[in-house]
Amino acid sequence: MRTSSVERITRETQIRGKLKIEGKGKYTISTGIRFLDHMLELFTKHGGFDLELQATGDLDVDQHHTVEDVGIVLGQLFAKALGDRKGINRAGYFVMPMDETLSVTAIDLGGRPALVYNDKVKTRLVGDLQSELVHDFFDGFAVHAGANVHVLTMYGRSNHHKLESIFKGFARAMKFACSTDARLKDQLPSTKGLLEGAKK
Repeated sequence: MRTSSVERITRETQIRGKLKIEGKGKYTISTGIRFLDHMLELFTKHGGFDLELQATGDLDVDQHHTVEDVGIVLGQLFAKALGDRKGINRAGYFVMPMDETLSVTAIDLGGRPALVYNDKVKTRLVGDLQSELVHDFFDGFAVHAGANVHVLTMYGRSNHHKLESIFKGFARAMKFACSTDARLKDQLPSTKGLLEGAKK
C-alpha cells in the first residue's frame, strides 16, 4: 500500500496530511475554507484515495497562503507515496461533465512540473473561496508532485459547477496516472530511465 505523511509548518500556515493512494475515498479535511474542503472531499472520493488534511493559516490576512500551501502539501503527499514511480501508468486524463459544464483535466507524473490552467470562472468568490487562488493551488501541486497539470473548462454556466467538474476530473485523471501496470512493475515509465522528480 502506497502511503505518506507530510507536516509543513511555516509562519503563515501549519499543515499536516496523510495519504493512502489505494484507499476507499475516506477523508477528514479541514482548511478553514469550506468550499476548498468540499473540493478536496470530492477529489478524495472520486479518486478512491484516503486523505487526512488539517490546515491552519493566516486567513485574517488572506486565503492565498492557505490555498497555495494546501496544494503544495497535496503534491508532496503524492510524490512521497509514489516513491520511485516504477510501474505506474504515469499519465491520465478525464473529461468530466457536471450538469451544463464540461472540463478536461490531463496529468503527467513524469517529474517535470508545468501548469496550464483556465477555469473560466467569472466571479471573485465561489462559496467562501477566492476563485483566482485555485490556479495557485494547482501550481503548488504541480511543482511539488513533479507533474504536468493541464486543466481547461470547455464551457459552462455555473461557477460552482466549473470548479466541481475540475476537481472531479483531477481526481479521476490522478487515479489512472497513479495506478500500476503489472507487466511494467519493475520499469520506470520513461525511455530516459529517469524521472526528474521521482524519489531516488
